[in-house]
Amino acid sequence: MTKVICVAQRKGGAGKTTVLVQLATALGEAGRRVALIDTDPQGSLGGWMRLREEAGGGEVPLRFSAVGGWRLGVELDRVRDAVELVLVDTPPHAEAEARGAMREADLVLVPSQPSPLDLWASRATLELARREGRPVRLLLNRVPARGRSVGEAEAALAEMGVARLEARLGNRQAFVTAIARGLGAVESEPRSRAAAEARALAAEVAALLG
Repeated sequence: MTKVICVAQRKGGAGKTTVLVQLATALGEAGRRVALIDTDPQGSLGGWMRLREEAGGGEVPLRFSAVGGWRLGVELDRVRDAVELVLVDTPPHAEAEARGAMREADLVLVPSQPSPLDLWASRATLELARREGRPVRLLLNRVPARGRSVGEAEAALAEMGVARLEARLGNRQAFVTAIARGLGAVESEPRSRAAAEARALAAEVAALLG
């Protein structure tokens, strides 16, 4: 049965599309058939796909479509028979569109930078997923290599009672470079720490979805 992952964050600047790209390519590398749906009018995911096509399509096959949020259900029906996993990119600052995507999701993934301010700003997205009765996990993204930020973030999450993934994505240039080439880190630098982090994220998400 096809599973739907909604990547959502009402706060801008959390790296939502970057997380989706790294997760999708790592899942595809692991042999999963993956489709991406962009419901964000900003079109960052679509821009990445154009770069990917210009570069030859990457090593990992991915289906892609961009639709208005109101057409998401129709698009999901169209792709379900062809893939195992659908990843949906949602717009920030748009509660109605995010809510609609969450209703279709088997898992809501909420990326956040590891600072108390960013985590507190994620509360609205987490609460929206809970109100829709969807399983939700927070993902620490752009985690610095050094410093107290992770410990502070974990303390803030414990205070908030938020479930988070064990996997995390670091603040790594390899992710930026891969995006600029229309690739995921597992394709552009397969032996890098960035690729290892993307694979750990994919494995944990796949396990959650069964």
